[in-house]
Amino acid sequence: MTSYTFTRELRLLTPAQFKSVFTKPIKASSAEITLLAIPNSEQHPRLGLTVAKRYVKKAHQRNKIKRIIRDNFRLHQHDLPAVDIVVLVRNGVLDMENAELKKLVEKLWRKLSRRYNG
Repeated sequence: MTSYTFTRELRLLTPAQFKSVFTKPIKASSAEITLLAIPNSEQHPRLGLTVAKRYVKKAHQRNKIKRIIRDNFRLHQHDLPAVDIVVLVRNGVLDMENAELKKLVEKLWRKLSRRYNG
């Protein structure tokens, strides 16, 4: 049976893991969100999130954005290649509805998969 959990193995945990993604990444981006990815040696994708205080001032808003993206990753992890992904959130994401944000993130997952495989 397919597992849809978001365990520790599916996260980028250390600064070194984050830093490695910034060297020659595969990109998929929109005006509000950028995904950076590099192939990893695991059998599954891993996710790291950065929501800057500069763009999203209040902690509960940053947490909401991270929760939506994390949940979306959890549901789509089996469609993604074995890559380390860092999600960078920029200005304008606060103006989006939750459903709109989910749709955008799903579109970016697909774009990233195509760029990685194609």
